[in-house]
Amino acid sequence: MKRYLWPLAIFVVVLGFLGMGLQLNPRDVPSPLINKPAPAFVLPKLDDPRQMVSKDSMLGKPYLVNVFASWCFACGEEHPVLMTQ
Repeated sequence: MKRYLWPLAIFVVVLGFLGMGLQLNPRDVPSPLINKPAPAFVLPKLDDPRQMVSKDSMLGKPYLVNVFASWCFACGEEHPVLMTQ
């Protein structure tokens, strides 16, 4: 009898975790970097490596800093595309 209750108990626990997950707001992304200033940087432009871009040159303009990870599959696909442009 007990061996039939274990799968049911595991199913109820998994169902509970899934139910709790449905209550979360997917737009809430906890990050210690939200509303913090960007760090100072000086980097070459992708389209013209002789020109440099810095935080000071971007002040007052919206910008995106894309960070790649060696373990990230999507980053590995995106990197060659960016380097050809």
